[in-house]
Amino acid sequence: MCFLLSLCQLVGLAFAAAVGVTFLVLGCALPQYNNWWPLFVLFFYVLSPVPTTIGRRLANSFESSSALIELCTFFTTGIVVSAIGLPIVLAHVNVIQWGACVLVLVGNVVVFLTILGYFYVFSNDDFDYNMW
Repeated sequence: MCFLLSLCQLVGLAFAAAVGVTFLVLGCALPQYNNWWPLFVLFFYVLSPVPTTIGRRLANSFESSSALIELCTFFTTGIVVSAIGLPIVLAHVNVIQWGACVLVLVGNVVVFLTILGYFYVFSNDDFDYNMW
């Protein structure tokens, strides 16, 4: 039963990520926007879980407070803020239109909430880095 619940949660997270990336692609590919610069946000999607994963790997306990955990949280926050700021800056300097900016921001919110949901759902997983 636990495996089935975990599988359903994973499928739900994959669906949410697909919806977020769809908003991003719509912000780029719709005929009235037709500008692919917002696709650079994908780099932030890939980079955002890296500090948290490193922090979980190297820290003894992710629930306790340590300098490493705080530094990883700081870097993750910087990556998320940069991903939100990039389309706003691109729209401000008229590289993309504001409608595309809104679609990219909606995609950002959905994707980052999905990444947060992944860490929340699988935080109590039986897999432990200490086995390595």
